Amino acid sequence: MAGQEGKLHKKPRVYMDYAATTPVDKRVLKAMLPFFSEKFGNPASMHSFGQEAKQALDMARMVLAKALGAEPKEIVFTSSATESNNLALKGITLANKIKGRPFDSAQGGHIIISSIEHDCVLSSAQWLEKQGFEITKLNVNKYGLIDLEELKKTIKQETILVSIMHANNEIGVIQPIKEIGWICKEKNIVFHTDAAQSFGKIPINANEMNIDLLTASSHKMYGPKGVACLYIRSGIKIEPIIHGGGQEFGLRSSTVNVAGIVGFAKAVEFCENEMEKEGTRLENLRDKLISGVLENIPHSYLNGPAIKRLPNNINFRFDFVEGESIIAMLDFYGIAASTGSACSSPKLQPSHVLLALGLKPGQAHGSLRLSLGRWTTEKEIDYVLEILPGVIKKLREISPFKDV
Repeated sequence: MAGQEGKLHKKPRVYMDYAATTPVDKRVLKAMLPFFSEKFGNPASMHSFGQEAKQALDMARMVLAKALGAEPKEIVFTSSATESNNLALKGITLANKIKGRPFDSAQGGHIIISSIEHDCVLSSAQWLEKQGFEITKLNVNKYGLIDLEELKKTIKQETILVSIMHANNEIGVIQPIKEIGWICKEKNIVFHTDAAQSFGKIPINANEMNIDLLTASSHKMYGPKGVACLYIRSGIKIEPIIHGGGQEFGLRSSTVNVAGIVGFAKAVEFCENEMEKEGTRLENLRDKLISGVLENIPHSYLNGPAIKRLPNNINFRFDFVEGESIIAMLDFYGIAASTGSACSSPKLQPSHVLLALGLKPGQAHGSLRLSLGRWTTEKEIDYVLEILPGVIKKLREISPFKDV
């Protein structure tokens, strides 16, 4: 009887943290399975086992290239978006460090990023600054958008690279990438964009958007973890940061993760085929959730823009409560969410993204990110709208900030 009662009162499991990671689509898993134990060869080997794996690798590269409007030779597979971003920033700057400087100069060149980049870009830039490179962080407005005029004014003779993310992982804001790319192209500056959150959700064409380098990640789009890519436009000079056997055109030495890459490519195919329909579905669910929260929870606000944001991203802030408490209580009700980037949330520090919008630390601490995905249903949205107001109300009743 106790067991039956437990089943009757089993709480739902509602996943609303797709921006952190996504489950592997079963269709993707099916495509990957043979490459673990049947087609297991090393693509660097000359025998038939290796060539079978190489053929799968080549096909996957073609899929990624087609999705980005690129050539297969411009796709370099890596282990993660973090590695791709490190390769982009460090590889470009190390290959071009004397631009605008005397050949005997100990200093490097100049790099421009935004103030709301992912931690791996910020940390790479910080490391490069210690090596003598000059770093400029562009400000953003209250919606998270950079100012194109500020970008133009910031560019100087020594500028090597501009790296601006396509869509932000915390607030979902979509930057004017095509316009940024055009500015860089006119000034003959390499332009990199971190598209880990946007690739597979909104259309991207590297040529049309004047992108020289682009980071994409498998596990953000229903593929496996441990695989990503960096698009590198032909003719771009870049130094490898991992040395060894010379795999991936000499730019990323390491035995290739064939099964993961096959899964990545299959995930890309499904996302490309379903993008328009799925995007509209997610936008409708997103907007329902946004309006439901703002209308029913006093002192609640949307972080980032109402438009020009990813179809699956929502980021709220609530006065008088802390995000960590919200996450803990939502988890009690079976709802998975986050306070921001899953890569940095354990730090328990105010989000640098929200601070860049002009929020005070206390406001930033009261943030909640809900990100939707392929298996999010309207019933789940209704459940969140049923539970969240009570959670905020209960936390406010015990909050030490309520009378501040």
